[in-house]
Amino acid sequence: MLKFSIITTSYNQGQFIEQTIQSVLSQNYPNLEYIVMDGGSTDNTLSILKKYEGKIKWFSEKDNGQSDAINKGLRMATGDIVAWLNSDDYYLPGTLKKVVEIFENNKQTQWVSGDYLIVDENGKEIQSFVRNYKKVLASFSSFNTLSLANYINQPSTFWRRDFQKKAGYLNEELHYCMDYDLWLRFIEESPVHIISNPLSAFRIHKASKGKLQYGKQFKEEVQVARKYNDNYLIILLHKIHNLLINLVYQVIKQ
Repeated sequence: MLKFSIITTSYNQGQFIEQTIQSVLSQNYPNLEYIVMDGGSTDNTLSILKKYEGKIKWFSEKDNGQSDAINKGLRMATGDIVAWLNSDDYYLPGTLKKVVEIFENNKQTQWVSGDYLIVDENGKEIQSFVRNYKKVLASFSSFNTLSLANYINQPSTFWRRDFQKKAGYLNEELHYCMDYDLWLRFIEESPVHIISNPLSAFRIHKASKGKLQYGKQFKEEVQVARKYNDNYLIILLHKIHNLLINLVYQVIKQ
């Protein structure tokens, strides 16, 4: 049976992290390594982590940002399949079972990405049109499509650890689009296997990057796209796409 290694990074996310942890452990997958890399939280995060001593591996120390913490966890991982799940997101029931079936039945598949829900701080589903729009883009998955727009949902994405070693780890100079940078490297090496089922819930709340800093995120996203694709038309369309999405976000995130 393939082994999973799931990495969660956290910093003062005591409000959400227990749901995140429970969503992983309640998968009841028998061959699971769960690593939590905490950045030295000062809220109730550590007391929550201590409750799960023996069921998870956790470390609390100052890091050099989210990408650094994720990379530390990924380098510790010993599983065949790896992923990271942010401390305010959570898996849906049966996710690991669905994912492992894909990898076991498709030996050539190197990475898998599924559908997702977008939820608010109370777990209420929101922005279903954003989810559906990205689902349409994912149905036309290719290097150029991904260069045009990031339709890959990070908490619903899993990959083989050997593939990680080949494609490399996160770029720690990036603050918003380190996942997008990784996906573009992945898709240069191998096509992504898209799962239509929702695998995770991606949470947007008042302190999340997606709520407060989407403008900076879109700017960094264009820089990443330009790094991997020198097609002027694709990059221009990416900029136009981000401009339109930015306008929509200004309306819906008031």
